[in-house]
Amino acid sequence: MLVMNKKNLLVTVCAALSLTAVVSSCGDKTTRSTGWEFSRNMYDPIAYNPDQPNENFKNKQTAQTPPKGTDPIGFTRFEYANTLEDYERAGREFTNPLEVSQARLEKGQALFTTYCAVCHGPEGKGDGSITKDREITDSKGTRKLENFPNPPSYHKTDGASSSRGGMMADLTDGKIYHTIYYGHNSMGSHASQLSPEERWEVVMYVHELQKK
Repeated sequence: MLVMNKKNLLVTVCAALSLTAVVSSCGDKTTRSTGWEFSRNMYDPIAYNPDQPNENFKNKQTAQTPPKGTDPIGFTRFEYANTLEDYERAGREFTNPLEVSQARLEKGQALFTTYCAVCHGPEGKGDGSITKDREITDSKGTRKLENFPNPPSYHKTDGASSSRGGMMADLTDGKIYHTIYYGHNSMGSHASQLSPEERWEVVMYVHELQKK
């Protein structure tokens, strides 16, 4: 008897739901009601968008300018400008704060291989894959060879000179870091790709290449 009662109850509920659906579908055809909405605030956020006007601030802006002299969390300020004078000053004053270790040298080598070897070559000889001759076809169908210029070698035995003066094998911590941060000539800045610690690890590995 209990099983039959449950079965009858289920049939009754299904019939009631079906009747409700039929009645609602036969209602006024001109209505534009979308019915009830569940959790409306989940897709109509109460918070302001960054570009919206905001009466809660004197300047009526939602996205506020950080106070002068403050830095974002995790940001390390580099106090040298992108000038030859500050490149030389960084070379004199800016030194690697990290202690050299085998683990950091291996990390520096991996980063160098990822970001630098395409131009500088895996051994720092300036023979990266991008410097090799490759055949291209221009818009007129003419085939020709093209490559990027070879950067100077880091190796002491090659005696290569930097375009900013001095030997590549003699570049100091600060000069290498400055170049990674700002780039130079055909090399773009790598400040957004490498954290400060990663830049110093690359500097460590470059010093190893300079010894060759």
